[in-house]
Amino acid sequence: MKKEENEEKAETEKKDSGKEKLKDNRAIDKEKIEELTDTLQRLQAEFENYRKRFDKEKAEFVKYAKAELIQRLLPTLDTFEIALKSTKDNERFVKGMEMTYAEFVSTLQAEGLKPIVAIGKKFDPYLHEVMLKEKSDKDDGVVLEELQKGYMLNDKVLRHSKVKISEKAEKAEAKKEKMDNEKTQ
Repeated sequence: MKKEENEEKAETEKKDSGKEKLKDNRAIDKEKIEELTDTLQRLQAEFENYRKRFDKEKAEFVKYAKAELIQRLLPTLDTFEIALKSTKDNERFVKGMEMTYAEFVSTLQAEGLKPIVAIGKKFDPYLHEVMLKEKSDKDDGVVLEELQKGYMLNDKVLRHSKVKISEKAEKAEAKKEKMDNEKTQ
């Protein structure tokens, strides 16, 4: 009997020690979960602070990025004011406007602005916008007239050139005949 009691006692102790180990493992797991949760919350807070700081710096950059350009345009503004004071003398006024225009263009070119050359060039949909077509003896799609000048800033088109392009006389007549035929049918 003692042997059986000892075996039961040993078995009970095993179960108890297994339960204790399980409790210890649960306690360790709970601590790890709390630690990881804390780390996650800190990282989220740090990221949120970083994002707010980045947004603030970006807004400030955008706000003051124009300052350098405006500072370069101030002499042009001064020249405009001087030219406007000379409105009584027409010749001096025109000369003042020409000087102001030249200064303004020079400042914009220094910033990377370039006019798009259009007249006499083949139509390019990335640079030109067709406003009119005209019958011509020139090749099809050649820019005949620039209605509004286009500009590029470095390599990006800011405004497409609005142009009138050539259309072969034969092609225009064929198109007109086709339209007339469609109307009569």
